[in-house]
Amino acid sequence: MGTIVVAGATGRVGSATARSLLAAGANVRVLVRRHADAQAWQARGAEARVVTLDDRPRLGGALDGCSGLFVLLPFDLTVDDLDEHADRLIDSIAGAVADRQVPHVVMLSSGGADLAEGTGPITGLHRLERALLATGTTLTALRPGHFQEKVTNLIEVARESGVYPVFAASADISKPMVATQDIGAVAAGALLSPPAASEAVDIIGPAYSERAVAVALGAALGRQLHVATLPDEAWAGALQDAGLRPHIATSVADLYRADEQGLLAPRGDRRVHGHTSFEATLDRLLDTVGSDNRTKEN
Repeated sequence: MGTIVVAGATGRVGSATARSLLAAGANVRVLVRRHADAQAWQARGAEARVVTLDDRPRLGGALDGCSGLFVLLPFDLTVDDLDEHADRLIDSIAGAVADRQVPHVVMLSSGGADLAEGTGPITGLHRLERALLATGTTLTALRPGHFQEKVTNLIEVARESGVYPVFAASADISKPMVATQDIGAVAAGALLSPPAASEAVDIIGPAYSERAVAVALGAALGRQLHVATLPDEAWAGALQDAGLRPHIATSVADLYRADEQGLLAPRGDRRVHGHTSFEATLDRLLDTVGSDNRTKEN
């Protein structure tokens, strides 16, 4: 087994993947954007390169001699054109994989990535899957559904306002929600034991309704939360009110709409299950938020 390269190592799934690989004794090279992050990973025993995913020559150099790559498609809330941004990254990533003839790529994709349209930002993941397959690499496309960590963006809103907003017609429909640490473990396992052929893998977590999530969050915060479901026509406006640019808000609203229509349902070649509970993830997130707040105060 040669060196395994992990892109996005400062993100939740990328960092979980790198930690799992290091724990298994693998030779890990992480790709980060900042020198401080590179130094932090080097202290953990990983090799580190400072490189951006849209720089094909430097990315190719960072992939030199690797036996496998974990990669994702960052969703940037600041860009002027989501499709142009995604396609620029896709061209660079797939180009570098082809240039260096990377034998196996594990990609963080999503439920719904088998569809070419109608899924908001997930259409970029569809295009990245297609582009990577065209390079001749063996592709393991990981397609989780809802992340348990999506509650992170609502913790402070709920704490301050007592409201838990739900972008869906009902807060009482249970859907699988997977912890990012479980996704990282699946990614690491695939990189350590590559499959014989390309496949799309659905990652299924325990099922929770949005109301159950709100109840658990309220209990952890020590207050009862009001669950507010928003109608379809209010989604884009509410997202803009929360600070998203109009075209970003429209794309995210399309994603929520696709979920309502069942377009993000599991349709991969096989399924694996993550077993981390939402309560365990919430405890960890609140510990992190508390630690961050204490750091700001000191």
